[in-house]
Amino acid sequence: MDSPIKVVSHLGGGGGGGGEGGGGGAIDAGRSARKPLSLWPGMYHSPVTNALWEARSSIFERMMDAGAAGDQQQQRPQTELLTKTPAQSRTSIVYKFATDDILREQYRDPWNEVRIGKLLEDLDALAGTIAVKHCSDDDSTTRPLLVVTASVDKMVLKKPIRVDADLKIAGAVTYVGRSSIDIQIEVTQVEQECDSQSDPIVLTANFTFVARDSVTGKSAPVNRLSPETEKEKQLFEEREARDKMRKRKREEQKGALENGIHKFHAEAERLDSLLAEGRVFADFPALADRDSILLRDTRLENSLICQPQQRNLHGRIFGGFLMHRAFELAFSTAYAFVGQRPCFVEVDHVDFLKPVDVGDFLRFKSCVLYTQLDNPEQPLVNVEVVAHVTRPELRKSEVSNTFHFTFTVSSDSLKNGLKIRSVVPSTEEEARRILERMEAEGLFN
Repeated sequence: MDSPIKVVSHLGGGGGGGGEGGGGGAIDAGRSARKPLSLWPGMYHSPVTNALWEARSSIFERMMDAGAAGDQQQQRPQTELLTKTPAQSRTSIVYKFATDDILREQYRDPWNEVRIGKLLEDLDALAGTIAVKHCSDDDSTTRPLLVVTASVDKMVLKKPIRVDADLKIAGAVTYVGRSSIDIQIEVTQVEQECDSQSDPIVLTANFTFVARDSVTGKSAPVNRLSPETEKEKQLFEEREARDKMRKRKREEQKGALENGIHKFHAEAERLDSLLAEGRVFADFPALADRDSILLRDTRLENSLICQPQQRNLHGRIFGGFLMHRAFELAFSTAYAFVGQRPCFVEVDHVDFLKPVDVGDFLRFKSCVLYTQLDNPEQPLVNVEVVAHVTRPELRKSEVSNTFHFTFTVSSDSLKNGLKIRSVVPSTEEEARRILERMEAEGLFN
């Protein structure tokens, strides 16, 4: 079993261990870095991300030492791949919410639950640490690989996460390709009336990272994986089958011309159906359905300049920060749309299309894409958040990420007569986005 990393809250800038976790090998998240500040990642992080980066500091320092000495170009790439087990990368984090008042306050939302945005940030940092562990060859003469988040699979929250009980996140590598690493993380929280042997899983997350050569930037092969336990073998087979299916789908999409005509007609009918009510809003607004709202009227937006304090080990804005900011905007969008506090259900598959650098002008644009009202006991609100890297000097903007979050509302709100409206597109582009998302969710099957 792995030795859990204990997250310790810390006030002030001093040195020693914080609170009850100061002894017993706990990593103090507030401890001063051993390296010059300019060589360490930014400070806009939670105690968990700080503790994780401290945990992988030996690899990080080796890379920084090589870069500072100017000999990273001379370090040879790793040519001999190792075979590692999932246990060698397994890492866990324990949040002592029950006893650490300061840590609890950092993660508490206004409704005394854990802030999901901060948790998403921590999950990405933990997955990155696990990927670094697996790729490491413990050879000081080879240059470390860069690992970057490529995608995040759907994450479903099974129950609210309380902020008054200890929380544990733990994960390991489940599958590797030539240059990709799949990681599964489980979030568990002990019920107050249960013993420690029955940690209920409240959330499962699957991340995919890709490895790059730190000098050339090209994809690099990663160490092999040898699962040992029955569960590890099962996870390996499941991820391998999923990888093959994804590749097969890509090939099928390339050769799908024969289905093109049939698919075109079906899509045209759906587009026309979606746009019909939008035309009523445009042509006869007084006669439009009062239980519907135009998609454009659900939009929110915010923007920021990416600061050095938000960078990761490689000097770029780390994926967890982007997920955190996207979730906060999605939550606000759902809140303004529903009129009651929304309840998070899931985040769908996320692809990290383009890196975001320090100094980039980043814009997050959100909207309610569609609602699912067929289940009156759990109506669903699908919120889309698109992150744009905007370059005013060049007069252009590029999409770096697209996020899809699903929310519902509490049963008490529904009992009090809360009614959720349908969302109507007013343009063909909006209708196509809705159809693509609904098809990805399998709503047409």
